[in-house]
Amino acid sequence: MPRQKGTKNRIYTPEIKKQVIDFLEINGATETEKHFNISNSVFYKWQRIYLEYGMEGLSEERRGRNKDGKPKGRKPNLDKKVEEDLIAKVQRLEMENAYLKKLAALIQEEERKQKKSK
Repeated sequence: MPRQKGTKNRIYTPEIKKQVIDFLEINGATETEKHFNISNSVFYKWQRIYLEYGMEGLSEERRGRNKDGKPKGRKPNLDKKVEEDLIAKVQRLEMENAYLKKLAALIQEEERKQKKSK
C-alpha cells in the first residue's frame, strides 16, 4: 500500500511488534496485513529480528544514524580471526564440560561400589 504524501512514519512499541508477530504465527500473513494495516515486509522483518535477538532486538532503534555519524542497527560482525578464536574456545569449554561430567559420574559410581562392599 503506498503512503499518502505528508503522512508520518508510525512508531511501534516492542509490545505491539510482539503482538503482530504472535498474530502472524496464528493467522498468517494476509490476515495480519489486513488486521494491523502493516505491510508484510515490515512484520516479516520484525519476526526475523525477534527470532534472532528476542524482545531486546525489537526495542532497538535501527533507523537513522548515531551521534558519531555511524548507521544504527545491528552491531558489525566480528573480525574473522576473533570469531574463529571464540568458536575454538567454546569447543574447548564444551569438551572440558563433557570430561568433567564423565569424571563426576565415574567418581559417583566408585562411591556406590564402595558403599555396597561395606
